[in-house]
Amino acid sequence: MATKNLAVLHDRYVAFERAHPNAAEDFIEAIESVLSDAGLTYDRVSARMKQWRSLRTKASKRTPSGELVYPHPWEDIHDLIGVRITTLHSTEIPEIIEALRDQFIVIRSVDKAAQTRIAGDFGYGSHHLILEVDDRVEELASYQGFQFEVQIRTVLQHAWAEFEHDIRYKRSGQKLDPRVDRAFTLAAGLIELADQQFDQIAAIQEPDGSPNLDVELTAKTLPGIIAMIVGTRFPQSRTADYSFLEELLDAHGVETVSQLRELLRPSAIDEVTAKMKYRFKPGQIRIIDDLLLNRFGEEHIAKTGELGSRAAQRAGKLRHRLEALREDKESGGAGRA
Repeated sequence: MATKNLAVLHDRYVAFERAHPNAAEDFIEAIESVLSDAGLTYDRVSARMKQWRSLRTKASKRTPSGELVYPHPWEDIHDLIGVRITTLHSTEIPEIIEALRDQFIVIRSVDKAAQTRIAGDFGYGSHHLILEVDDRVEELASYQGFQFEVQIRTVLQHAWAEFEHDIRYKRSGQKLDPRVDRAFTLAAGLIELADQQFDQIAAIQEPDGSPNLDVELTAKTLPGIIAMIVGTRFPQSRTADYSFLEELLDAHGVETVSQLRELLRPSAIDEVTAKMKYRFKPGQIRIIDDLLLNRFGEEHIAKTGELGSRAAQRAGKLRHRLEALREDKESGGAGRA
C-alpha cells in the first residue's frame, strides 16, 4: 500500500481512537444490554479494538495478481472493532443472532460451522456477522454508521479455535508435524459431538422450552431441539444425517421450533407408531420422516423422494410405508421399520 494512503489510514485510525477511547468497553456494554433485554443467556461478551500494526498489515495485503485486497481499507475492513460472544450450547446461537438482527443493520452473515460441514470436514465453528450501528442502540449513539464484526461461538468452539490459532499461526515459521493436523481434526470432531450433547442436556433440563426458542432449525441444532420436545423417547440419529432431516423439514416449510413441536404432537406420534408397528425403536429422523409422510402423503414423496444418500430407493420405500400408514388400525396391517 502506498505510503501516502497508509498515512491517511493512520490519521483516521488515530482520530477514531481519540474520539472513542473506550470503544471496546462501549461495545461490550451495548451488546450485553441487547442480549439481556432480549432475555437471552450467554457465557461472555468480549471485544477488542484492532491495533494499528495489525490494521496496517491487513490493509497492505495483496492478491496473487498484485492488487490490494482492501483498496479502501477504512471502509472495506470491518473488524476494527471485533466482538465475540460465547455461549454454553449451540441452540443459543440462533436466538442471539435474531436479537442482534433486531437492533443492528446486518451487512453480512456467515455460518463458518455450516461451511465446514458442507465441505465434509471438522474444524473451525463460528457464526460471523458484520453489523452496522444505527439509532436503535442508545449506548452506541456516537457510532452511527460504523460497521463492526461479531463472532458467536460455543465455549468449546472458542477453546478449539484459540488453541489451533496459537499452534498453527503464531508458530507459522515452524513446520508442523502431520500428526498435529490429524489431532486437531479428531479434537474438532469430539468438540462437535460434545456440543450436541450439551444441547440435549439443556433441552432435557428445560423440557417446556423457552419463549425465545422459536428460531430457524439447522442440522446442528436439531438433535437438541428434538430432544427438548420428545425427551429420550427416540434416540439420536447419525450426526451426518441431520442435514438430510433439515432438507425434509424445509420441503414442507417447517422452519421453527413451534412448527416442529406441532409436527411432533404426542397424538400424531402415537398414531404413526401404532400403524407402523416398528420392530425397532425409530431414531429421531425416521419418526419425523414418517410423521411428514403420514401428514402429507404423496406430496411428501413428490417433494423428498429424490433426497438422501439412497435417493434411488427412497421413493419406493416411502410408497410402501405410506400403504402401511393408510391402512385402518383394525385391518391388522403391519408396517416395516
